[in-house]
Amino acid sequence: MQNFAHNLVRFCEFAKMTAQLFIGQTVRDLRQAAGWRLAVCAQRLGVSASYLSQIESNQRPVTPRVLVALIDVFEAPASLFEIDSDHRLIADLKGALAESRVGGAQPPVSELKRVAASAPAFARRFIALHRAYARLTERLNLTDEAVGLDEAAAASSLLPYEEVRDFFQDKDNYLDRLDTAAEALAEQIRIGSGKPSEVLLEGFLKRRLGVRLAYRSEPDLMRSFDAAKGVLTLNPSQPSTTRAFQMAYQAAAMLLSPEIEEELARAGFRTRAAVDVCRVGLANYAAGAVLMPYRQFVAAAGETRHDLDRLALQFQVSLEQVCHRLSTLQRPSLRGVPFYFVRLDLAGNITKRHSATRFRFARFGGSCPLWNVHEAISSPDRYLVQTVEMPDGERYLSVARSIAKPSGAYLRTDRRFVLGLGCELRHADQLVYSQGVDLSAAPARIGVSCRICERDDCVQRAFPPIDRPLVALRDERRLIPYDLSTSPQSV
Repeated sequence: MQNFAHNLVRFCEFAKMTAQLFIGQTVRDLRQAAGWRLAVCAQRLGVSASYLSQIESNQRPVTPRVLVALIDVFEAPASLFEIDSDHRLIADLKGALAESRVGGAQPPVSELKRVAASAPAFARRFIALHRAYARLTERLNLTDEAVGLDEAAAASSLLPYEEVRDFFQDKDNYLDRLDTAAEALAEQIRIGSGKPSEVLLEGFLKRRLGVRLAYRSEPDLMRSFDAAKGVLTLNPSQPSTTRAFQMAYQAAAMLLSPEIEEELARAGFRTRAAVDVCRVGLANYAAGAVLMPYRQFVAAAGETRHDLDRLALQFQVSLEQVCHRLSTLQRPSLRGVPFYFVRLDLAGNITKRHSATRFRFARFGGSCPLWNVHEAISSPDRYLVQTVEMPDGERYLSVARSIAKPSGAYLRTDRRFVLGLGCELRHADQLVYSQGVDLSAAPARIGVSCRICERDDCVQRAFPPIDRPLVALRDERRLIPYDLSTSPQSV
């Protein structure tokens, strides 16, 4: 009965996301890896052999019921079947076409769906080409504006970070094998036993890995490891949560290297720089999973109704670390609430973005000014709660808070950021932040960015949409100095 209820919940979650989901090659690969004939596999899935054959040849999409059966029979993570990737691929195609500024009518959504379903590799290559074009254009603009070429070179060095962000996004920000290995490592260290994590990690590093700690006060230093001497140097002026995280990073980097390298081998990054950046990112992911072991953390998140402050105190971590960890709780056998997590600087630049939801972040240009993450910049150390609706009609509970990272010196500027955390509105009752919020009230209608936003009635619009002709107003002046009454081209 418990398994039936579990599958029923998963069926409901997948039902609205799996329309026209063609995953024939994935199903065939799983069946062949298991060594099953078509008839045997069909019997285990509860379908006919002819139906399974049609699924494998992409003549028929999988239904939510068959999708649940695939996950259960093969004990595979949902991310393997690229659930929701069609939606993301279609949205990225739409955004790339809108940004391309090519004349003529844009393809309708029905065509984009067919491309995403029948030629996903081609669609991803098209998006990659568009991103390369956008980056080249940006670099040319930087070169034109910069005093020297060094500024343009500095901008291009950020490209590997963008590639790595896309890697985590495509994984729904959950890496099962690495997360499970990190949880096992946390048990060895005895995280959650009641003793301070910093004390447990220091003892573990010395006892298990022969690594001793040293301390050096230096403004920019967070961690420095001398492998030859086996010395890990930390900054004593950093918060204890930061020092513990850096120790967890070192333990993960040394003991979970096989899992990290396997993920890197599968990723297929284009450049060595992207591989190096992702290696650090994977070790950071593992460090968070060590300090906040999956089963302990998902249970505590439910018990506290995802109260960020309580979780930070319980696991001896920072608010940012809690937000990041909440966005990773997508283990197939024990899913948490799907969250997006974003970090912005004071200029509104997105410096971190992770998501297990369909919430879309701006890839090019600024984010929507109506989103409460921007208001949080002027509301220090206070939680702001907002219900929002994206152009696709999905509604979210958005929680934002500004944080400060002290510089430790009078003449050095503190670093300030805004943390944004959100989930679909149907999960809002599981968050303490929904208390006192009228979830039935009209939400703020936000978009991804002005250039691809479909909303005509937004008084905060900074740029005209580029998927329709621009009509300048000669004889009148309104809040928006151009006419958007022209029907958008079909996109």
